[in-house]
Amino acid sequence: MKYTKLGNSTLNVSRICMGCMGFGDAQKGQHSWTLDEEHSREIIKHGLELGVNFYDTAIGYQSGTSEQYLGRALKDFAKRDEVVIATKFLPRTPADIEAGITGQQHIERMINKSLENLGMDYVDLYIYHMWDWNTPIYDILDGLNNVVKAGKARYIGISNCYAWQLAKANALAEHEGFTKFVSVQGHYNLIFREEEREMAMLCNEDNIAMTPYSALASGRLSRLPGESSKRLEQDSYAKFKYDATKEQDEKIIQRVAELAEKHGVTMTKISLAWLLTKVTSPVVGATKMYHIEGAVKAVDMELSAEEIAYLEELYIPHSLTGVMAQNKPANANEKHVWSTGNQKI
Repeated sequence: MKYTKLGNSTLNVSRICMGCMGFGDAQKGQHSWTLDEEHSREIIKHGLELGVNFYDTAIGYQSGTSEQYLGRALKDFAKRDEVVIATKFLPRTPADIEAGITGQQHIERMINKSLENLGMDYVDLYIYHMWDWNTPIYDILDGLNNVVKAGKARYIGISNCYAWQLAKANALAEHEGFTKFVSVQGHYNLIFREEEREMAMLCNEDNIAMTPYSALASGRLSRLPGESSKRLEQDSYAKFKYDATKEQDEKIIQRVAELAEKHGVTMTKISLAWLLTKVTSPVVGATKMYHIEGAVKAVDMELSAEEIAYLEELYIPHSLTGVMAQNKPANANEKHVWSTGNQKI
């Protein structure tokens, strides 16, 4: 395993981050393919044995049971100061808004519940899971700053946002003396490269770590077109993200397979080797032992400039999909409130 600094933080993270969305009680979530606690623990333990020290979960994964499984496993198998734990919080619900719960109060409640689930006193990275169009970003940043000041999180990150949102949020944080975002977790892989338009350049300029999810496009970049799996068949959300561009994406997937055969390695290794040239630490989900083993092996894979260009050559622009397509303001023409009081940013 290799390690690197997470953006402007002091966190030393493995080049592969284990994504824990596949862990948790399936009866309490939206996915039927998630692992029970026994099998989750086995994969987490194996990840630690392979040198993975970076684990990503969320309070929204299987109603917090992903956090619970991860926390109990790490308590048994790792020293707290030798692992980097990231979790995420969801926006306020309509009921929260109706009840007058502020952004700051919401974040305090969310972090307290996540820490209870994890059985920990703090997390290393607390991530704003998706943009809350109904809450001023000032309130979000103030709430996150309070969490850091209270010692409940060491750093903060953001997920599922536009580059202009991240840039303005960090500018406001700097202006107000708040903690700034050190990482961004967006949708980015070899067949969905829209983050390269602006986000990648912003992150390079400001040393913000990119820790993308869907690194293997929900398995599509790890097997030949036509090869199926339980995850591919049952994951309706992944189908929503990728089925519309299936024909054009399969041309790129065929090139991944071609290079994998040339090198005598897996398609996973080629796909992640490409992504590792672009980002700090991709979030890779694992529901089988060989998933995390294959991801870790990619760290040592080096592609030539010609091979990288070959993999990238056939990409054509994609429409936004997934969370970014679903999470929109109620009125797209209405200006978002960036601050409280009279000041607007």
